[in-house]
Amino acid sequence: MKKILKERGSVYGNKETWESLIKEIENINPSKVFILTDTNTHNYCLPYFKEKISTAIQLEVLTISEGELHKTITTCVTLWETLSEKNADRKTLLINLGGGVVTDLGGFVASTYKRGIEFINIPTSLLAMVDASVGGKNGVDLGVIKNQVGIIRNPKCVIIDTHFLTTLPKEQITSGFAEMLKHGLITSEEYWQRTRAFNFENTSETDALIWDSVLIKNNVVTEDPTEQGLRKTLNYGHTLGHAIESYCLEHSDKKTLLHGEAIAIGLILATYLSVELLSFPKQKMNEITTTILHHFPKVTFTENDIEEIIKLLIYDKKNSNGKVLFVLLHAIGKHKVNCEVPNDLIYKAFEYYKNH
Repeated sequence: MKKILKERGSVYGNKETWESLIKEIENINPSKVFILTDTNTHNYCLPYFKEKISTAIQLEVLTISEGELHKTITTCVTLWETLSEKNADRKTLLINLGGGVVTDLGGFVASTYKRGIEFINIPTSLLAMVDASVGGKNGVDLGVIKNQVGIIRNPKCVIIDTHFLTTLPKEQITSGFAEMLKHGLITSEEYWQRTRAFNFENTSETDALIWDSVLIKNNVVTEDPTEQGLRKTLNYGHTLGHAIESYCLEHSDKKTLLHGEAIAIGLILATYLSVELLSFPKQKMNEITTTILHHFPKVTFTENDIEEIIKLLIYDKKNSNGKVLFVLLHAIGKHKVNCEVPNDLIYKAFEYYKNH
């Protein structure tokens, strides 16, 4: 079994994963155990979970509507009220079974209910496995602006079983793949090349690459848990990616993008900006662009779209003293945080994306 052991936030992968979960629950010795699902994971993942977990553990299931639109304070209030009505006390355990919305929101609900109850994340999407469920970031959106309200608090543990990936449509797998590509870009040429050449049909290769991606994320957040420096590199492609995701969510005439679909665009844009501001190699930019566009469909942006997306940048959490700050790259694995980027370059980055 692959595992990362810590006082909080241990990660268990595949073999013996479920035995480890049962031991963790026994160590917590909760008064009650609730499991949070969305409508999709309730139907497709909960039955498998119940097969694997000890029948001696009594569970109460809480289910929310699926999708980013429901990652809100309103959903949290409903869950807090439900927990209170069901007499959940401070010894209660909440298990979050789902993708990034469920783990983000469930972690926030647990971290704030009665000033903090224990929670465990069981990510069921590739995105949640390699990104959302590791690192202790919990939170909700404010309107369409992503992750504006939240807290950093690690789960007691994270359980990763790649069997759950068999329940996903292809676009959800691809969405998570964007974060793996990002890990390659900020970490090393070797991991980037392995990731860009990777074939999802090869199950053993999939497990190994996912685990390496988890290790990359874990190593970064362990060194910089509160995002003072190194952890900011995990936001490569996310400054514009989040703004694009929020804009498309808000406008009914635009196709709603999955998180990874928006981040994939953000990676191309950030790499163009890196070429212009930090002399990132143009040949490597072309390789990155070709790789991403092979997996992700092109999205059309009008001049007005781009203008509105740029306006949304003021809400980015990395900003400081009113300045919009980007993570950029000198080279693959060699990053620079807190970069200021003029708007005219952002327009040129979109032009580059449009023409490739």
